[in-house]
Amino acid sequence: MKFKGIIALVLALVMLLALCACGEKPAEGSTPASTQGGTTPTSALAGTYNITVWAPELAIELTKSQIAKFNETNTDGIVINATVEPVSESEAATNMITDVEAGGDIFNFAQDQFARLVQAGALAKLGKAAADKVTSENAAGVVSAAKSGEDLYAYPLTADNGYFMYYDKTVVPDADVDDLAKIIKDCENAKKYFAFETNTSAWYIASWFFATGCVSEWTTDSEGNFISVVDTFNSDKGLIAVKGMKQLVDSEYHLSSSKGSEFSSGAAVVVSGTWDYETVKNILGDNMGVADLPSFTVDGQSYHLGSFNGCKLMGVKPQTDATKQAVLHKLAQYLTGYDCQMERFNTLSWGPSNTEAQKTEAVQSNPGLAALLAQSPYSIPQGQIHASWWDVAKVIGDDVKAATDEAGLKAAIDNYYNKINALFSLTGYIFVGAWNGWSNSDTSFSMESNGDLYSITVDVPQSDYMGGRVVTAGTWENDKGQAQVTTGKDLIKELSPEENGDNNIVFVEPGTYTVTWNSSTNEITIVKG
Repeated sequence: MKFKGIIALVLALVMLLALCACGEKPAEGSTPASTQGGTTPTSALAGTYNITVWAPELAIELTKSQIAKFNETNTDGIVINATVEPVSESEAATNMITDVEAGGDIFNFAQDQFARLVQAGALAKLGKAAADKVTSENAAGVVSAAKSGEDLYAYPLTADNGYFMYYDKTVVPDADVDDLAKIIKDCENAKKYFAFETNTSAWYIASWFFATGCVSEWTTDSEGNFISVVDTFNSDKGLIAVKGMKQLVDSEYHLSSSKGSEFSSGAAVVVSGTWDYETVKNILGDNMGVADLPSFTVDGQSYHLGSFNGCKLMGVKPQTDATKQAVLHKLAQYLTGYDCQMERFNTLSWGPSNTEAQKTEAVQSNPGLAALLAQSPYSIPQGQIHASWWDVAKVIGDDVKAATDEAGLKAAIDNYYNKINALFSLTGYIFVGAWNGWSNSDTSFSMESNGDLYSITVDVPQSDYMGGRVVTAGTWENDKGQAQVTTGKDLIKELSPEENGDNNIVFVEPGTYTVTWNSSTNEITIVKG
């Protein structure tokens, strides 16, 4: 990424600007502000700045309002002219690493995306003063999640990225909420669903393994590359975990979902997080119950379901203009400060990472955050995890559901373990897409190399979305796709960046295609037949 080469220079210029005397010329391309917040601007940062901000759709209007408040209250003469676009925290990282230059200047993202964003040069490092402020004002675990080595590369936004249990009090009595078997029975008696995403999400599947003391701890080198893992899912403890999972997935009223809206379509229990609080409250009203996760029993021993706990972060994209870079950091500090975090809590029920905000009576008395706090002793901090782990681990749920005996359950975790180990032997590039279930570790779709040329012939079956791209094996890096196609454009759909944020090659029709990527020229050739 070309941004990597300028980060050090930008940081040096930002520090210099912070020491500059008043009345200096504003950044090139900006216009001086005559007044701001009733004060004549005297800062070298004074000017109007056109920026793009990415925020999840439900936070769009609040983000616009908060930026407007920043414009009214800052005394530096800064005017932010922001285009706020709806990009979810889960999509932001993929979009950024596809094309950093075209990405949002400020964007929200989930903690587990941090490593790949640092590797892609998509995050501007915080200066010492900003880092000290962030460290002193936010929970230590969230600050740690924003660090690479000893440096901070993001601003803490929330400390609520975990899950717990919502339930309908008319179906599940409070006396049953600690016992998985009783809850399952309550749901079956009422012919209502128990929604727990055990067949489609590794994030939730891990809950069962953490309950029995299993770990999956990953190690990276100084450049952020994964080099080893300590994983005990395939163990006696792991076998206990899948036996517990089997109790739920075998129920005819189990539903693999984490959407609070399922209460509108026959659910009595949903395992989800604070982001669903308002949805569930609006559906259930006074019948809404909120609690930490229950315990399950295997061979007479009880195990309390575990969970991941994590956070959401705000990133600032590296800039070629040092003045604009300084302004973006100033805005990010404001948007992640006490006042804005409390406003998000009051409006969206997002749990703050700011320690003073966490102490407020309003936050302390919020049922969702209270349940998250009750679950915290059983939760595992979400560190940096290999990108392919999420695809590998989520298959466990399907294998457990298909198992008919203990040997089948053992095979499920054996299969998982073999795939985990294989991640470290992956090399080259994979043509990932709808044709292989979007598995970036599927070696059967590895591209053959011949010097600078990487080729594969693939049968593309009919599906609702016949798209995919070239990625580095075992990761989501590289991301060569539609933008690199120079020959065979008539065979694919021409989609705008807005329609195709992942830069996928989307075929017009099913068929057999030979796809060749020239790593020297960065061009892709597609031939049909």
